[in-house]
Amino acid sequence: METFESLVRAEFAPENTYLNTASNGLLPARTVAALHRAITLRAEGRPLGSLYEDVEAVRASFARLTGVGVDRVATGASVTEYGALIAASLPAGAEVLTSEADFSSLVNPFHMRPDLTVRAVPLERLAESVGSATALVAVSATQSADGRLADLPAVRAAARAHGARVYVDASQSAGWLPVDPEHYDFLAAVGFKWLMGPHGATFFVAPDATREFGGLTPLLAGWSAGERPWDSCYGPVTELAHAVRRFDVSPALFSYAGLRTSLELLEELGVEAVHVHDVALAERFRKGLGSLGHEPVPAPGSAIVSVPGLGHRQGELSEAGIEVSDRAGNLRAAFHLYNTTADVDRLLDVLSA
Repeated sequence: METFESLVRAEFAPENTYLNTASNGLLPARTVAALHRAITLRAEGRPLGSLYEDVEAVRASFARLTGVGVDRVATGASVTEYGALIAASLPAGAEVLTSEADFSSLVNPFHMRPDLTVRAVPLERLAESVGSATALVAVSATQSADGRLADLPAVRAAARAHGARVYVDASQSAGWLPVDPEHYDFLAAVGFKWLMGPHGATFFVAPDATREFGGLTPLLAGWSAGERPWDSCYGPVTELAHAVRRFDVSPALFSYAGLRTSLELLEELGVEAVHVHDVALAERFRKGLGSLGHEPVPAPGSAIVSVPGLGHRQGELSEAGIEVSDRAGNLRAAFHLYNTTADVDRLLDVLSA
């Protein structure tokens, strides 16, 4: 019987101590093999129909992993494009509430509309800052810079009390932190971090047709957004998909071929099990930092640990075979399913030198 440990060890054999999933996740062996198969199809001039099937398999897998109906999932290339759709749907003068220094791909589309009011507040004050003028709250479930977790239930409750909608960026959460899209109006997540896929694939969850797709207009719709895509290749699309798939962007086929197998691995392991594993390693690192006299940014329950004042050691750590990030002077370590206690201890050992 395969265990969590045996499944992971069969897929990953990094040559260094890789603690940088918040930037890019490692590709499982099965994903590398799937990419080779997809590339070979193209190189040999064979039919690519199976690659389009991968897109639908990935859509269904993401829906299962997040517990949302598959008819509410669109696939695209970036978080920014979906933020732009939401921004375009807001009336002039609407207020968008964000957290300070949240990731630019989430917040920037709203700043590109000068007729919107974008207000940024400290993350811990986000829920209490929702007011009668707020039309939308846009926030990352896990902050990219330092791993702090948003109090999403409190944000949701405050938004509902004031008639505002909620847009969640789960790019630093999907794959290790259970986040239920059913509770939020919109959710987006890239596939190349904790979901361990290639670059070029993003998920978007929006209300279905019964809720008028959250008032969004499919401004990016091309042939793949048609109810029958292959009948929508020429001229205007006369019948958009009846599901949220109407917000699809023409797929980067190789990316989805690889991502399909990455998500299959996550389904085999279970997000809850990955969550327990990742957070335990992060807590071990936090405890070890305390013994070294370092105080990380408070982010209990997060798989990302940020340490003020140690970012300058990123280059030294990389030379030692340990991959972390330098974010605004902070050392950022991100723990995922392929990491072990030995990885944590090695990082602490080098930092103590």
